[in-house]
Amino acid sequence: MTEAALVQDPVAATRLWLERAVIGLNLCPFAKAVLAKQQLRFVLSDASTPDALLSQLGEELLLLRDTPADQVDTTLLIHPHVLADFLDYNDFLDKADALVDALGLDGVLQVASFHPDYQFADSAADAVENFTNRAPFPTLHLLREDSVSRAVDAFPDPDAIVERNIETLRALGVDGWRSLLE
Repeated sequence: MTEAALVQDPVAATRLWLERAVIGLNLCPFAKAVLAKQQLRFVLSDASTPDALLSQLGEELLLLRDTPADQVDTTLLIHPHVLADFLDYNDFLDKADALVDALGLDGVLQVASFHPDYQFADSAADAVENFTNRAPFPTLHLLREDSVSRAVDAFPDPDAIVERNIETLRALGVDGWRSLLE
């Protein structure tokens, strides 16, 4: 798929990022199985306001809650038309967590975050470790707490994942990251 086509197709761009970066670099050792089993739901949001996105997030959280894990274990809610600014996106995450709590899903589901301009606190904007959470478009990742716990329990040293990811990205560099996704 050409770069122009990917820009027009956020789901295809996100799938490419997932396959080449997240799975290809083994940034998340748990992602490959969920994709291979077709238990990953890609949802393209047409929301253009944070309130509309919050409403759709609620619908997706309830759908995930009500769907057996062997059918849909996790969801990527890709929202290219809202929260392009990382600081606004980061502020929105508090609302997402509050919604999880309001729906009585705390301890059942969680929302993880990916953004093209993701920046960890106390890191420089251009620091390569930020790329562990950089997706082509703003994306909310809905996860089942039970699935996360099982995956972490089955992994020999889950605490080493973050440090290994940083080492991988430092070795790859920003130019290597960009070429990976071309």
